[in-house]
Amino acid sequence: MKRLILVRHAKSSWKYNVSDKERPLKQRGVDDALLISKEFSGKGIIVDAVYTSPAKRAHTTCTIFKQNLNWPSSKIEIVDDLYDFGGESVIRYINNLSDSLNTVAIFGHNHAFTTIANQMGDKYIDNLPTAGLVLIKFNVDSWKYAKYGQTELIMFPRDFRP
Repeated sequence: MKRLILVRHAKSSWKYNVSDKERPLKQRGVDDALLISKEFSGKGIIVDAVYTSPAKRAHTTCTIFKQNLNWPSSKIEIVDDLYDFGGESVIRYINNLSDSLNTVAIFGHNHAFTTIANQMGDKYIDNLPTAGLVLIKFNVDSWKYAKYGQTELIMFPRDFRP
């Protein structure tokens, strides 16, 4: 069995005159990433590896999860192919993961993540919001066969805000 955790980066700021890759998180983004990562930590899911887009907003979201879930830095890798908005590069990356990994978390972008969640999972999601998380389980032994799975968990910040 393979499990894929997709986390869309948290809400970013357009306030600064920086490149797309350098856009930081807004305070609401930080708060939402903290909220979802704390809620997710209570699920008891052990992650074998974590991959993040090099974009600052995705990497910062990943760092917030790392801190709340006590992931060692050695588990996290920045991957240029995850700076993808269509999804083809992300799917190719997933299908080439090492079969020694059973549960993997990927931090990245929309529209790619909504498309992938709907293509690979069995529950339709209209839009994966910022800081949203989807976990999809595949009954396969190799990532190359991870095409259609069961959506096991969906977490949106709005569902956990007070």
